[in-house]
Amino acid sequence: VRLQACGGGLVQAGGSLRLSCVASGLTPSRYVMGWFRQAPGREREFVSAGSDTGRITYYSRSVKGRFTISRDNAKNTVYLQMTGLKPEDTAVYYCAVGLHTSDWQSYYSSIAPYDYWGQGTQVTVSS
Repeated sequence: VRLQACGGGLVQAGGSLRLSCVASGLTPSRYVMGWFRQAPGREREFVSAGSDTGRITYYSRSVKGRFTISRDNAKNTVYLQMTGLKPEDTAVYYCAVGLHTSDWQSYYSSIAPYDYWGQGTQVTVSS
């Protein structure tokens, strides 16, 4: 299984970016997906998660209303559309997938459900 994330870059505050994460070696419709981020000197934190169908989504309080997670199983791709970016959104963003389980929604914001991780893509927001 391999996850390839891309789409990061440098953007001014208020701008937008769309991150993509292409998965290979798995059947995407069986997997839940997540996005996490890690800023320098800080722990990795939850950003967003989505169910195997994409119909159920979750967001951290800090990004809710600005970020949107989505997926295209036909393309084996997960997206994170980011709008209204702020300097505090600056971090390395990681995509992750994990096999769907009946209790996934109980701990979607932890790293526990996610079996596979991408290499990360840098997002830098200037003020």
